Amino acid sequence: MEQFILIADDDPALSKLVKAVVEGEGFLTATARDGKEAYAALKSGAEFVAAIIDINMPYIDGNDLVKFMRGDKRFSGIPVLVMTGDRDPRASAKAISSGAVAFLPKPFTNMQLRTALKALVAGWMRAAE
Repeated sequence: MEQFILIADDDPALSKLVKAVVEGEGFLTATARDGKEAYAALKSGAEFVAAIIDINMPYIDGNDLVKFMRGDKRFSGIPVLVMTGDRDPRASAKAISSGAVAFLPKPFTNMQLRTALKALVAGWMRAAE
C-alpha cells in the first residue's frame, strides 16, 4: 500500500525541505501551498497516513484545517503535526486543542522533523491495526 503524507505550507523553501525529509523516509508526498489546496488533496482519495500542516496559511489556516479533518470521518484518523514560526506560547495549545497530535516550532532541524514524523506514523500504524 502506498503511504502518502500531506504537506501543507505556504513557504515554498520550507515545503521543499519537508518534502525531501519525508520522501527520504520512504513516503510519498502530496503538497499544498495553502489551506484550500490541502483540503482538495485530502478529498483526492489518496491514502494519507499523516499530515504536516503549517498553522499560518492563506484561505484556511492550519488549525481550521485540522478541525475540519477531525470533524470528517474520512480524515479523523489521520495524525497531524502542525508547525509554525509563531512565537506565541498559546500557539501549541491551540493547535493541540484543534486536534493536532504534535507541534513543531520553526525553525527546526531535519532530525527533529524525522523524529516527529516517525512518532506520527507509528501512532497511525497502531491505530490502523
